[in-house]
Amino acid sequence: MEYRQFGGTGVKVSAIGFGCWEISGTYGPIDAAQFEQAVHRALDAGIDCFDTAEAYGMGISERALARALGSRRQEVCLVTKVGVGYPDAPNRRDSSRARIMASLEQSLRNLETDHVDVYLVHWPDSNTPFEETMRVLDDIVAQGKARAIGVSNFRLAQLEACMKLRRIDVVQYGWNMFDRRMQREIFPWCTANGVAVMAYGSLAYGLLSGTFHDDMVFDEADWRSKRGVLGGLNLFRTMFGPDHFGRNLRAVEEVKALAAKYGKTLPQFALRWTLSQPAVHTALVGFRRPAEVEENLGALGFTISAEDMAAVDAIFTRNDVVTEPTGWLEDDLAA
Repeated sequence: MEYRQFGGTGVKVSAIGFGCWEISGTYGPIDAAQFEQAVHRALDAGIDCFDTAEAYGMGISERALARALGSRRQEVCLVTKVGVGYPDAPNRRDSSRARIMASLEQSLRNLETDHVDVYLVHWPDSNTPFEETMRVLDDIVAQGKARAIGVSNFRLAQLEACMKLRRIDVVQYGWNMFDRRMQREIFPWCTANGVAVMAYGSLAYGLLSGTFHDDMVFDEADWRSKRGVLGGLNLFRTMFGPDHFGRNLRAVEEVKALAAKYGKTLPQFALRWTLSQPAVHTALVGFRRPAEVEENLGALGFTISAEDMAAVDAIFTRNDVVTEPTGWLEDDLAA
């Protein structure tokens, strides 16, 4: 396993992290026994960063992860998130003191622990002053219920405003071959300020798995069955929408041939590409089965040449693939 210094937190985390959105129910049915085996295979392989969120099934993911970790909870850097998914809140967001404190207590019960290692605000809440949100996060650290705090999906100006109130330890953003928006402003800011970066969507929500095809039929409970319609996110339309899906798959086939030069599968090569971004400390991947853990461990121990990194860019350009969707996540959600 490769380990990287986790920003200014004073700890190191595995370069590959275990993402738990997939076990929330929004990716279709999951075999619980297989998932638990995947968790233990990951732990045995040295993967020690596990990421979940309250909004992943409103507790479903957290509880499933707690069951799978069992007595091995102390072996991991445990991350969960708060602030989105509430039907009674404007735009389903709420990062007020009252909501965060109540949600934290519920998350700790779900996770069967007395603290989390990292507690993140999942999405910015325009109806709560950052002063209130950052103050309560600081209080949570002072109480020993979180060791580090941070935010996810915030704009640069929002990051800067929060940083003036309380140091941000960790951030989380999407980063993969199909979503490169963060390389312009967010990643340089994080590097300059010593902020740890967790990259999610490392395999582009399955696009870089090498298993998709033009006639792909997703389970009706899988959000990808809507072909990019998920909360109005423009990003997902450019990945799975009918005007983009075919050309994306053609690009994927060309990248697959490039991966073969290294004796690697497409997911292994794509995950290495994600980890090649210097700002990224851990790249999150969802694992449903232990075989998927084994597969993705193949992303370790090699380097993609500068020539082949440029070749990936050329493939995407040649196939007219959108890698920096217009707008920002927040704009899409508010539309």
